[in-house]
Amino acid sequence: MTPLLTLEEVDTYYGAIHILQKVSLHVNEGELVCLLGGNACGKSTTLKTALGMVSPKVGKITFAGEDVTKKSTSVRVKMGIAVVPENRRLFGPMTVLENLKIGAYVRGEADPADLERIFELFPKLKDRQSQLAGTLSGGEQQMVAVGRALMSRPRLLLMDEPSMGLSPRLVEQSFEMIAGLHAQGISMLIVEQNANMALSVADRGYVLQTGRIVLEGAASELAGHEELRRAYLGR
Repeated sequence: MTPLLTLEEVDTYYGAIHILQKVSLHVNEGELVCLLGGNACGKSTTLKTALGMVSPKVGKITFAGEDVTKKSTSVRVKMGIAVVPENRRLFGPMTVLENLKIGAYVRGEADPADLERIFELFPKLKDRQSQLAGTLSGGEQQMVAVGRALMSRPRLLLMDEPSMGLSPRLVEQSFEMIAGLHAQGISMLIVEQNANMALSVADRGYVLQTGRIVLEGAASELAGHEELRRAYLGR
């Protein structure tokens, strides 16, 4: 089976600073893969590289069997990659409904059926569709950010630190939501510092350390890995 997304031996730089070093990973259709690691290890840069916001100096990126290494972010989005960015980055002065409709811009106008599907996933948003996004709670803003991404009908959903800025209770709710999306067959690559929660919902995982992949395997295997437990799982 050809993976949906592949990064092969990718080296990414910010100016003269070498951020990603020979990073290789893949996400299969319908799979939930997590990328774990501490602060400033290159996790978000990996997502930006996959999305085309940062160009690798060396290496190859394929999506749906096509080489997209030199393709723009807009082309990749039209091909079916969507992102839920770190800190959600909603348009605060706009309503929930307006934020959701923005997610459908790659397909033209928002399809009412897609909006209804988002409201079925997140019933709270239907009640708050006229409310300004900036006035929502952190958990509700996360729902809007995910809903906005899903409005483009993506083949792959990238999520950057979905637990960031949320209380422990909302973190649990956020990962319950992620597990629910996965159960519907949505392919996902999640960047996350909370290794316990990420591994509890993922099929496979990678561990990034100072720009290099140092561990990879099934989520259950990584959860039981002694070095990973000491470094990231607090045991």
